[in-house]
Amino acid sequence: MNRILVTGANGQLGNEMRRLAGGKNGKDCYIFTDIAELDITDLDAVRRYVVDEKISVVVNCAAYTNVDKAEEDEGTADRINRLAVENLAVVCKETNATLIHVSTDYVFGGNRNLPYREDEPTDPLGAYGRTKLAGEQAVEQSGCRYLIFRTAWLYSAFGNNFVKTIQRLTVEREQLNVVFDQVGTPTYAADLATLIVHAIETGKYRQHQGIYHFSNEGVCSWYDFAKEIVALSGNTCDIRPCHSDEFPGKVKRPAFSVLDKTKVKRDFQTSVR
Repeated sequence: MNRILVTGANGQLGNEMRRLAGGKNGKDCYIFTDIAELDITDLDAVRRYVVDEKISVVVNCAAYTNVDKAEEDEGTADRINRLAVENLAVVCKETNATLIHVSTDYVFGGNRNLPYREDEPTDPLGAYGRTKLAGEQAVEQSGCRYLIFRTAWLYSAFGNNFVKTIQRLTVEREQLNVVFDQVGTPTYAADLATLIVHAIETGKYRQHQGIYHFSNEGVCSWYDFAKEIVALSGNTCDIRPCHSDEFPGKVKRPAFSVLDKTKVKRDFQTSVR
């Protein structure tokens, strides 16, 4: 039986992991923690917890994901996205556990029009992408057994995300401008959680190692995504396309960050919808 530690359990992916694990037959034991139970930026605390609980797999769902605020406070973003990840990797190496870590499409610069493969050069545009890439590199350099799943445009019934923001704004407003020059693929957090649980339950996490890309299928802009959200919600708000430079921010976001999922489909024999 695997004893699985899930960190960042109060976030979108962590909550979906919790919901999915709750429906299982008890073959594996999932232990869910967030900052109140375990501060993963504290190496000694991580070491004690993993040893005391006899953890065999760590699933790291914790991340600093506020892209704009990361520009103002890269130090905090680095502590969560790089230092905490390094701590988990170091302890996994010491205890012979496996680390399953979640990363992002923001490690790429977005200056192309073909889906990104796992082995293509990274080029993050801001602090969020830089710190997430540094977390990946810390895992790779630790020598632990690991899987890194890069994902994109995550949404769910939990936490804050684009779907919930659009649903709220389109109730409050008659018209809304949404950028159409940033293209990617939305990812339902429950589908990513399902992949992670599948990798653990089938033992495939022992057979494969490295970086994998996972998102749902298809390609759209934020404008396209918003239009579909409004259509499904039944709201009457008029969604209009606009350019990114009409919303000047602290960081430039990737114009194109579609992920190629050929590798994950092949190695994990999973369908992507």
